[in-house]
Amino acid sequence: MRLALFTDTFLPQTNGVALTLSRLTKHLDRRGIEHILFTPKSAAEDRYPDSIRPIASIPFLLYPECRLALPNLPFIRKQLEDFKPDLLHLATPFNLGLCGLRYAHTHDLPHVISYHTHFDRYLEYYRMNRIVPFYWKYMRWFHQSCDATFAPSHETINTLRMQGFQRLRLWSRGVDCDRYNPELRSPEVREKYGITAPLLLLYVGRIAPEKDITTLARAMQLLPESVRQQTHWLITGDGPMLPELRTLVPDNVTFTGYKHGEELAQLYASADLFVFPSSTETFGNVVAEAMASGLPVIGADAGGVQDLVQPGVTGSLVAPRSPEALAEEISRLAGQPALLAEMGREARKQALARSWPAIFDGLISGYEEVVEARRGHKGIRTG
Repeated sequence: MRLALFTDTFLPQTNGVALTLSRLTKHLDRRGIEHILFTPKSAAEDRYPDSIRPIASIPFLLYPECRLALPNLPFIRKQLEDFKPDLLHLATPFNLGLCGLRYAHTHDLPHVISYHTHFDRYLEYYRMNRIVPFYWKYMRWFHQSCDATFAPSHETINTLRMQGFQRLRLWSRGVDCDRYNPELRSPEVREKYGITAPLLLLYVGRIAPEKDITTLARAMQLLPESVRQQTHWLITGDGPMLPELRTLVPDNVTFTGYKHGEELAQLYASADLFVFPSSTETFGNVVAEAMASGLPVIGADAGGVQDLVQPGVTGSLVAPRSPEALAEEISRLAGQPALLAEMGREARKQALARSWPAIFDGLISGYEEVVEARRGHKGIRTG
């Protein structure tokens, strides 16, 4: 099987889609599956593997860390004609995804689409609610011809089904339990950031409205003084709300910027509780990483995080966008170190069942079924 992938985000950008697709391409290499991937250029060309086809791009006005591809259609067409793909995977519905969709239609090729982001919910945070009906109309059009839509959680599948999507399949996410490991816990983290409080709370992710950052900031302010004196926060990430967030948080908060690799894994392992207020997740990669690191999680009772956090066992789920509920749950757990440790051990145990190789092999099986179904002139109807 020869696979062509199209995505509007990839490394070195830092987000769940880019990281997942990077892992996927490495897995395809290990399995000997030939592939090429088209993505907006955001680094020097010599930083990309041979299978990557970077396309000229410009920063997105509302979100400069994201890139908008300026597709060179003759170049893309020539690359595809030379490569002769058996299947196209469209990972995003924007510029490059549209190029892939057009090529699939023109050449009557099997194609699948993965749904990664609840952009309709993002629009609400940017006061663009009026666009939401048009967004769903566009998305239904974009997905209507595909042989399968892969979604990362049961909540996402249910959302898409309610919007009239068909041929839905679950493609969950794994976590690297070797990299994210409680054994990496180190006193060096506390020494580096001057942390003396007994309880270390951690947030990892973009610092942007759609991550419910204002909910997090308000919850920090609402914590009783007795709890605040016993806790310190590490905020790991960056984004458009960082300057505002710095003005909203109390003085027991340290901002680390983006961290990667072993340094990020050490931060996870050295914390005591992971707090993630986002209610817009289709999965929640950072939640899975925290759990693999042996951390209990307080998350919003919404989106894909519901597939990960088992209340009372691996953490807690609280009402979305409720700083009061979030502060109350942090206060409740802050005084129960034994319970936190017990939930952290269970979180690690459950994360160990999420193997990336098994997840990707399942996706490859889905690819093969789609290709064989097209060859046999029959459709895939699993949704």
